[in-house]
Amino acid sequence: MSDAKPPHVKPKANPLTRPLFLVAGVLLTVVGVVGYFLPGMPGTIFLILAAGCFTRSSPKLEAWLLNHPRLGPSVVAWRDNGAIPRKIKIIAIGSMLISFVIMLLVHMSPMWTAIVGVALLASAIYVGTRPEGPKAAG
Repeated sequence: MSDAKPPHVKPKANPLTRPLFLVAGVLLTVVGVVGYFLPGMPGTIFLILAAGCFTRSSPKLEAWLLNHPRLGPSVVAWRDNGAIPRKIKIIAIGSMLISFVIMLLVHMSPMWTAIVGVALLASAIYVGTRPEGPKAAG
């Protein structure tokens, strides 16, 4: 895991927007943690966004998130390598598939079914093509 920035590093945001990034980071962290417990709801993407908000508002909270034993590894893997672990890929793509099947069962209009289907397919392809770990040195 990479080392987080020391707390004395100044945040990368305008002093007027820093509080907004701080509140957004805290809210995204809460949603991310909830996502780890609720089936079908992603958690990692919200933690990645929270880390970005903390970069602009609170280096201490950013370091806490990146160094957290349960929450940090997936955020660090994404930051360092754009990586998504295989288990997370399977959960994410499976959740997309289940969501689409549910949508088919509730008989939405064909236009919305097609739009959502294309969006879910594009998302699944994106998730599926991300690396699963550190990039090979070379």
